[in-house]
Amino acid sequence: MLVGGRGLVESPRWHGGRVYFSDWSAGEVVAADPDGRSEVVARVESLPLCTAWLPDGGLVVVDSPGGRLLRREDDGSLAVHAELGRTGWNDIVVDGRGNAYVNRPGFDPMAGEEFRPGSVFLAAVDGTVREVAGDIAFPNGMAVTPDGSTLIVADSYRGDLVAFEIGAGGGLSGRRVWADLGDGTPDGICVDADGAVWYADVPHKRCVRVAEGGEVLDTVELDRGAFACVLGGPAGTTLFITAAEWQGMTEPEPVRPGSGRVLVTDVEVPGAGWP
Repeated sequence: MLVGGRGLVESPRWHGGRVYFSDWSAGEVVAADPDGRSEVVARVESLPLCTAWLPDGGLVVVDSPGGRLLRREDDGSLAVHAELGRTGWNDIVVDGRGNAYVNRPGFDPMAGEEFRPGSVFLAAVDGTVREVAGDIAFPNGMAVTPDGSTLIVADSYRGDLVAFEIGAGGGLSGRRVWADLGDGTPDGICVDADGAVWYADVPHKRCVRVAEGGEVLDTVELDRGAFACVLGGPAGTTLFITAAEWQGMTEPEPVRPGSGRVLVTDVEVPGAGWP
């Protein structure tokens, strides 16, 4: 355990020698060094609360209820990076060109709304925002392959990892099922240098490494739900996992207060691509 005593922890990102993660319960973005010393680097009253790093080193935060991407300035303040135009956003990944892919479900499960499939939107470098993929039952974690050619999206409700080819202008095409995960329920994901994907799984309390096509290559079992994971550390072979005790989507507290942790384990293949 690197960090404990947190709430619903998500969106781990390795940057500049520290792992950054979000505590959705507290509305905080936190940075922790390899010894577990942590500090709050941003506060945003947003649920969800996901983050990504731009190529120039800027941190962007999804303000879901505000329908905005916020950028953390050098003085710690937050400025508007892009107007998304509506509310209800979830995860984000930024590719090597600075294009931000942000997804949103088509309904609010925490409010008990009727199911509708979700979408992926592109907040391009030129400031435009447009939908680039639809009919994803529940879009969750996303990752871009090291060559920048492919976006992989976790569809939690269908139990799939879905891949798209990224065009020159950031648009998506060539949709395919990258991996059928069987009973897997993918949440946050990351890619490694061998082209495999690690996915976090809340109900099954595990992180799983899979090859394209769905072959299971490795599994890390946990004692609580795994919400997201990322590869980092000095050699890129530390798997950082955000985990907490899940209580239910419609519960007043979706996770047991204080059960949120950032966990670490060593793996053989280093991370690559984005995040």
